[in-house]
Amino acid sequence: MTTGHRITVEKSDRPVRVAHAGQVLAESDRPLVLRETGCPDRYYIPAEDVRLDLLTPSGTRTYCPFKGTASYWSLPDAADLVWAYPEPKPDVAEIKDHLCFYEVEVL
Repeated sequence: MTTGHRITVEKSDRPVRVAHAGQVLAESDRPLVLRETGCPDRYYIPAEDVRLDLLTPSGTRTYCPFKGTASYWSLPDAADLVWAYPEPKPDVAEIKDHLCFYEVEVL
């Protein structure tokens, strides 16, 4: 990693819930929290705890030199609301098979 830039991934000791327009999209008592220099903490939720049936894959892809290439999912009224790193870089391998949302309620 670049000097001064740091990423840590650890198990959160608090459950999280994600809702949009009153509908629960994800709820988990086993999220990971990713802390990255210059970024807000992000909660990565196991795919099994996400309502994937409500999400539509997006064509959007972004690249992070520290995490890898992200894929996105959308709702009809919220484009690219969710992302994941299908093949994350080795330093953040734990986030594989986990999804991240912009807005997460920490319970």
